[in-house]
Amino acid sequence: MDDLLNDRILVENIEPTNPPMRIAVVTETWPPEVNGVALTLSKLIHQLSLRRHTIQLIRPRQDKYDMGTEHAGWSEILLKGLPIPHYPQLKLGFPSKKSLIKAWTIKRPDLVHIATEGPLGWSALQAARVLRLPVTSDFRTNFHSYSKHYGAGWLSKPIMAYLKKFHNRTLCTMVPTRALQLQLHAAGFENLRVVARGVDTQLFHPGHRDRSLRTKWRADDATLVLLSVGRLAAEKNLDLIVNTFHAISTSGRQVRLVFAGDGPYRAKLQADCPKAIFMGMCSHSELASIYASADLFLFPSLTETFGNVTLEAMASGTPVLAFDCAAATEVIDNHKNGWLVQGEDPQRYVLKALEITQDPATLLEAKKHTHESIRPWDWHEIVNEVEIIFRNAQGQVNKA
Repeated sequence: MDDLLNDRILVENIEPTNPPMRIAVVTETWPPEVNGVALTLSKLIHQLSLRRHTIQLIRPRQDKYDMGTEHAGWSEILLKGLPIPHYPQLKLGFPSKKSLIKAWTIKRPDLVHIATEGPLGWSALQAARVLRLPVTSDFRTNFHSYSKHYGAGWLSKPIMAYLKKFHNRTLCTMVPTRALQLQLHAAGFENLRVVARGVDTQLFHPGHRDRSLRTKWRADDATLVLLSVGRLAAEKNLDLIVNTFHAISTSGRQVRLVFAGDGPYRAKLQADCPKAIFMGMCSHSELASIYASADLFLFPSLTETFGNVTLEAMASGTPVLAFDCAAATEVIDNHKNGWLVQGEDPQRYVLKALEITQDPATLLEAKKHTHESIRPWDWHEIVNEVEIIFRNAQGQVNKA
């Protein structure tokens, strides 16, 4: 009885200062779409929901069968969307300012969080300003860097100008790394806060290594399995992975190359590297086994804002070779749980790959440190940071 009384007193003391919030989340990508933004955002939002916050998710309808979900503490507003060029499975939300003003007038949120900066995100920003709602945002994708890979490099400056205008109208923009924070601050972005992305260390774990999967890849214990996970697209610098594979093959090592993911660059990769294994789109559980069953994760991308696949690989016990940027800079302890290549020199990347794969003991030693080194990126800590940011933003508007 005393314990129940103490629990009641504790709840009564906490709830008035930290009541659950009504949070409207606006995004143009959401599972089952498979990409870093959709996966990490859904994990974050579901974690917030478990903490008794009421979530209203606003997103484009993914297909005619998409009805959304609704239950206690969770509702969805589905709006029209337009397929993105080169990625027809993804949608850009149509401008929907009037619809959002109407919805938020009927059911007013405490805060609006915008995860993507497309037409739907811009509409949400405008609607929130009309209703004087606090707004926070994420900077999750380097659209300005991607443009040059699709023959539209001239768009980089206007895209950057739009992004700056967009984010500077929010009370806080969350960025995943300190390096990106410094880059955006130098470009004139304001109110930036570093919030890393998390990883599920129970799902992505060395224990999921699968001998039968390696057998399917025709890889025995002496075979080196190189892995790439993610969208197969020009901006991911995937040609360097193929070149690295060819260099290691020429050195005499028995080696396999596995691509997990799909995208517009797949046909070129298959033509350039017919010996590679293409797994296509994979579920989370499939990826967990794929990561853990590889020996070295190759991540040569130079356009990431973060690169959650780096965390997933390391949590799975697979060391990473990456350029010294984005998440790799934050999580790799060079020569201990992975390797960082300075600059952007592709030849230096290949040479480092040849160096660390000469002796199998080098990779085995790194594997000992990968999983444990990722524990600080547990989702619990990250959700705590996001909650503080949301409450501070709500407090700024309440004081105004």
